[in-house]
Amino acid sequence: MEHGIRLSEIVEKMDLKNLTPEVDMIEKEVFIPDVNRPALQLAGFFDHFDSNRVQIIGNVEYTYVQTLTEERREEIYEKLLQHPIPCIVFCRDMEPDKVFLEKAIKYGVPVFKTPKQTSGFTAEIIRWMNVRLAPCISIHGVLVDVYGIGVLIMGESGIGKSEAALELIKRGHRLVTDDVVEIRKVSEETLVGSAPDITKHFIELRGIGIVDVKSMFGVQSVRETQNIDLVITLEEWSRDKEYDRLGLEEEYTEFLGNKVVCHRIPIRPGRNLAIITESAAVNYRQKQMGYNAAQELYKRVQENLAKKRK
Repeated sequence: MEHGIRLSEIVEKMDLKNLTPEVDMIEKEVFIPDVNRPALQLAGFFDHFDSNRVQIIGNVEYTYVQTLTEERREEIYEKLLQHPIPCIVFCRDMEPDKVFLEKAIKYGVPVFKTPKQTSGFTAEIIRWMNVRLAPCISIHGVLVDVYGIGVLIMGESGIGKSEAALELIKRGHRLVTDDVVEIRKVSEETLVGSAPDITKHFIELRGIGIVDVKSMFGVQSVRETQNIDLVITLEEWSRDKEYDRLGLEEEYTEFLGNKVVCHRIPIRPGRNLAIITESAAVNYRQKQMGYNAAQELYKRVQENLAKKRK
């Protein structure tokens, strides 16, 4: 089912001033994470008008309207505000004229204003709505920011995910969420993970109970959201199973159609999961910067074999 953002939430997040308090906006929602600047509409062209988007009036649109006669201006307002517009935002603290507000109230279109520059406000609201309206799933796991790399730790219940996260936090890294990870597909390349409001900043440790990470380790130990760059799947070590020892070929897991690099880590007594996770994050960053240790080793071996054949 399509989900939207309540207009009241947008007003609060973007710190907008309501110019039409008479208009009831309780039931109004925005379903499209994009905006429209109605320049052509103010000129009288309404074909292909994206009326279901947030409408933004900038300096160009505002100045153009001032050049119109009163009769033409009223005609344009009438045509524009008859459409099912979720809201209209005037940037740069510009004030709509009295006729515009009267028409907006008549047709139930909320009007707001903001002191922000048009381009800056547009970029900010699109970025925020893209995250809020992105396709979302919830999975069982722990998400930690390790050296700026979003590491999603997965595995069976009780295998040690939360303990590994706690050790990483003690080593200066940051917790995003424990137990439940909400994953949003922001783009074809980017997945963003966050915590449900009810479990935010909490970790469950078997035998101890619930730990408040923010209170115990400080605000520097947590963050609200993080891109998911790397997945580490913890599993019980098996003598009969072969494990990757070189890492020449990447293994991937998929969320919402996006592929993410995945490492399967066998668990045995004495293995330090925090150090392994840190090493995996640094190794991932090196690969992103163009250096692959496994390929470098393979290259050295091939060069050594070539020398011996001569």
